[in-house]
Amino acid sequence: MLSEKPVGATVREAGPEDAVCGVTPRWVALPETVEEIASVLRACAERGLAVVPAGGGTKLHWGPPPERLDVLLDLCCMNEIVEHAAGDLVVRAQAGVTMDALASALAESGQELALDVPFTEGATIGGTLAAAVAGPRAFRYGTARDLLIGITVVLPDGTVARSGGKVVKNVAGYDLGKLFTGSFGTLGVIAEATFRLHPLPADRRWIVAVVEPPRVSQSGPCQARELAAMLAVAQEEPSAVELDWPHGQGPIWMTVLVEGAAAEDRARALAARMGEVVTGVRDEPPPQWGLIVDDRLLAEVRFPPAALTEVLDAVHYTGFSLRGSAVGGRLWLELWGEDGQAGEEDEERVTGAVAALRDRLEGCGARLVVHATPYESVQRWGRVGALPLMRRVKERFDPGRVMSPGRFVGGI
Repeated sequence: MLSEKPVGATVREAGPEDAVCGVTPRWVALPETVEEIASVLRACAERGLAVVPAGGGTKLHWGPPPERLDVLLDLCCMNEIVEHAAGDLVVRAQAGVTMDALASALAESGQELALDVPFTEGATIGGTLAAAVAGPRAFRYGTARDLLIGITVVLPDGTVARSGGKVVKNVAGYDLGKLFTGSFGTLGVIAEATFRLHPLPADRRWIVAVVEPPRVSQSGPCQARELAAMLAVAQEEPSAVELDWPHGQGPIWMTVLVEGAAAEDRARALAARMGEVVTGVRDEPPPQWGLIVDDRLLAEVRFPPAALTEVLDAVHYTGFSLRGSAVGGRLWLELWGEDGQAGEEDEERVTGAVAALRDRLEGCGARLVVHATPYESVQRWGRVGALPLMRRVKERFDPGRVMSPGRFVGGI
């Protein structure tokens, strides 16, 4: 009944466009301040209403459907850059600020938040943190978790907690920034974040190379692995080394980014060391740089960089398109059809392919997580050794299971 709806912010009735993985909420709350977020969560906790936070909505289809959903907490109105201390290279912004808007504002001062998220259009600060999405330059600058120096969160009972930069109130014993990054909205709501910034690079150059997959020359070294090992310690200090392997077939495209002073000279020196695999040095990125084309069926592989050969060998001819960091140990897998769009593979085939690939990857110390899939039988998480600890953290922060219930690993 409408009399049960949460109070403390603008609230409207939900429609089909507000669904999360096919589950439609009863209401959408639109808070404009941290205090309004707290009022909404306090009211929901008192009524036992389940809440899913949302930013730009670009990743709401990631993860399994919520077990129940009463309120979609839309942070679109939390869109202010609260403070930019340009001299200190620090920015504090509300969770609903889009990554594009933040980049534009910081560029006016010659600065940037060095996160190349693969979903820039509509992606927000809060969503980027909640999903722990990383881009090509994470190798040089770190992930969102590394660049985050302060955070304000609202806990499920409406308590406002802060940690890191400009601390007002902490939750004893917990690093809230690290805990909430990658939590997918299951512990509370990210309201504000403070980040360490970097100056915009004076110049950039991209080296494009084409290397053979490991099975082509099994008697010799893997070109991609040998080059990645050299680039990871190169004195030219590349900011990113990205691979692009459509459908896991044919040659592998390798793109290396060099930034900063004398970028062209450094890039050409590095290209000479890479040898005949290099096809050119460009002043613009290739079209596929840092992008995910289709995330209807999307997986992420994290692995020790030394296991790159084994990871490539496992993906070869699986139908997955591979894109990501050769030196950072993080790759995205997309399943495409022959026309370059997500295929219409039946559920049994996709489920089997994911299971077989996960077995091969876990054998070389890699971990496969399926972020998005239309098929319920696909096993998303694989083995998670820290699951008992994660469940205890969930119980500590959200004993009533009102925050995104069932959306995370192990049904958390």
